[in-house]
Parts: sequence; structure tokens; C-alpha cells
Amino acid sequence: MRKTISLAAAATLLLATAASAQQQPAPQPGEPPASPAPAAPGAQPAAPAIQTVNVVDIEELPKETQTKVNEVIAKRGEDGLQKLRSSIDATPQVKSALESKGLTSAQVIAASMDANGSLTLITKKAS
Repeated sequence: MRKTISLAAAATLLLATAASAQQQPAPQPGEPPASPAPAAPGAQPAAPAIQTVNVVDIEELPKETQTKVNEVIAKRGEDGLQKLRSSIDATPQVKSALESKGLTSAQVIAASMDANGSLTLITKKAS
């Protein structure tokens, strides 16, 4: 359960990174390609690519998990939630998975990514 919650924060960062990567300008002709920066010692390994997207309503989770998810949401704040939703909208694979369930990013309240590339979006229906 803790892993799910901690991964929600990591997924937010992952999706924000993916969105910003899509916005990088294309190199101009005649310019040498930029060499990648060497990895810093002790740096975290890159997050895995999204392989699958699972969409789960918070009401489907056990009560204990719902409480923990709500605590993470409260700590993250509205800015973090908006960044998560923007990242979802900027990632076609994730946006498509939501739309296939009849949902939008506005209904996503948290996200979690495991090491195998399985992204879980936790949603909440409008009340």
C-alpha cells in the first residue's frame, strides 16, 4: 500500500517529465546533436516507459488505501494535481486509456507507476 502511494508521487514526476520532454525544440539543421549529460553518481535510474495503463476508481480501493491516497492528495495540493492532469493530457497513450473508460484527466486524483511500466490512475467520479 505504501508503495502505491509513494509511486503516485513518482508517477506525477514521471508524467511531468514526459510532458516537458515532448515540448523540447527540435534541433536545427547544421547544429551538432547535444550530447547527453553524464549520469550523476547516486542518481536515480530512469523511470520505465509506460507499458500498460490501469484506471481504478478510488471507491474500488480498500478503505485503508483510500485514506492513504487522500492523505497524499492533501499533501500534494492543487498545483501538484494540475501538473499531474496536464501531464496526462500531454501523454496520448494515457489520455486514450482514460477516454476508453469514458473519463478525462479532470477525474484523476492520483497516479502510481511500478517498475514494470504499469501505470495506475486513481480516479474519482464527480459528486
